[in-house]
Amino acid sequence: MSRVHVSAVVNGEPVEFLCDPTQTLLDVLRDQLGLTGSKEGCGSGDCGACSVTIDGRLACACLALGAEMEGCSIGTIEGLAQGDQLHPLQKKFVEAAALQCGVCTPGFLVASKALLDRNPDPTETEIRYWLAGNLCRCTGYDKIVRAVMEVAAEMKETAR
Repeated sequence: MSRVHVSAVVNGEPVEFLCDPTQTLLDVLRDQLGLTGSKEGCGSGDCGACSVTIDGRLACACLALGAEMEGCSIGTIEGLAQGDQLHPLQKKFVEAAALQCGVCTPGFLVASKALLDRNPDPTETEIRYWLAGNLCRCTGYDKIVRAVMEVAAEMKETAR
């Protein structure tokens, strides 16, 4: 099987990689680009642990093919922080104890940021609906939802 050459932008940086036509974006990110924050929880798009953004849209990296990423802009958990400066969502997840084992946390953070980018003032119901594709076995969801609500409120105050 011949490999496919792909040029894309990952977390704001241009990248090039070769991949098999059947290789998932998740495998490319983890095995070829060394971005191991996205996790494989299910391999079928049911758990959200591998959530990334592709051209600004939330997606499961386990369901996307690396070969389809030509010209795309991909955002991963590694792109959330700016150097040593954590994103407000990352800070709030720590403060609110909205994480435990860490398998689902990257996906929740990427999904939460995608929500706030699209809707900076979501209701609790909207947050719960948006995050319904992300599963957590350790924390439950209340702390996660509360953390997202608090960041949204803080961002709203800062924007004033």
